[in-house]
Amino acid sequence: MRGSDIRTGDLFSYVDLEQRVPANHPLRLIRRIVNEVLAALGSEFGRLYATEGRPSIAPERLLRALLLQAFYSIRSERQLMEQLHYNLLYRWFIGLGVDDQVWVPTVFTKNRDRLLEAEVARKFLAELLAHRDVRALLSDDHFSVDGTQVQAWASMKSFVANDGSSEPPSPGRNGERHFHREQRSNQTHGSITDPEAKLAKKGKGKEAKLAYTGNVMTENRNGFVVEAELRQVSGAVERETAKDMIVRYSPGAKRITVGADKGFDTADFVSDMRDFNVTPHVAQNTTNRLSAIDGRTIRHCGYKVSQQKRKRVEEPFGWGKTIGGLARPMLRGVKKLNFKFTLTMAAYDLIKLPRLIGVTA
Repeated sequence: MRGSDIRTGDLFSYVDLEQRVPANHPLRLIRRIVNEVLAALGSEFGRLYATEGRPSIAPERLLRALLLQAFYSIRSERQLMEQLHYNLLYRWFIGLGVDDQVWVPTVFTKNRDRLLEAEVARKFLAELLAHRDVRALLSDDHFSVDGTQVQAWASMKSFVANDGSSEPPSPGRNGERHFHREQRSNQTHGSITDPEAKLAKKGKGKEAKLAYTGNVMTENRNGFVVEAELRQVSGAVERETAKDMIVRYSPGAKRITVGADKGFDTADFVSDMRDFNVTPHVAQNTTNRLSAIDGRTIRHCGYKVSQQKRKRVEEPFGWGKTIGGLARPMLRGVKKLNFKFTLTMAAYDLIKLPRLIGVTA
């Protein structure tokens, strides 16, 4: 049964959380917008829960708590529950009273997993972008796409041969495995810790790691993330995910421009963009090959502007990995990591609002 998000007040407490939070605190604006977005998702939440039984943690409180985890670089849900015992700002933002019990970490995690089934993170991001205060800040003509590696929560020692021929680890709790002479690939090996993680390199000469690929689409006016998705690593995953995000966000009714780096300069991607009513402002890759971007595109001044603006697509990746917990999330599997990645990108959009709208708005 769906838990209630209504605060009943602290009858025997002298501490008023509303008075403890400064009037100009940036979280006040963020909390107002988050609450309005969550209210718009009320019917969606209602479909996730039975009409009777033991009340769950309110989904609104779950999402506020997960956003706090991204805002303040809280490493784990267990650490988040610990800090809720004494951090009044966190309690106020989530909607807990001073005397309310803090959830058991395993109960919180189990309730959070329920939200994975309904793609709540993606729907939250969409509702956030549709909010009246946010919608006015977005460009509806010019966008950028890119991808980044998100390191898996699995060690290289877990990447063993599918046929069982890998050398077993040495005795002990964390035994060593000598695999440096072993020829390993995603076709012949897999991680026993996170089977969906794949071996990937950031570039030539770089160390291979078990990872996923996180992809975003940003608008070029203020750099808001408008689409986000995490998938398994493959050769063309960034281009394929970019196509899907573009079609989802702008299904061809209006011509738009999309900036991208040299990795997107392929004949298939450029051709598909034109079919989608998209002008591909892709950086030319002329290293020992002909670029798929010809003079029809690069002669326009808008192409140069897009190439300058597209560099901002790296900003949500940087924030997500240094602040938002995406450097190496303590989660396993595409479904959980995609939820984490998408909600972190929504958190990135939210932290931009106090500066763009005004703290006291």
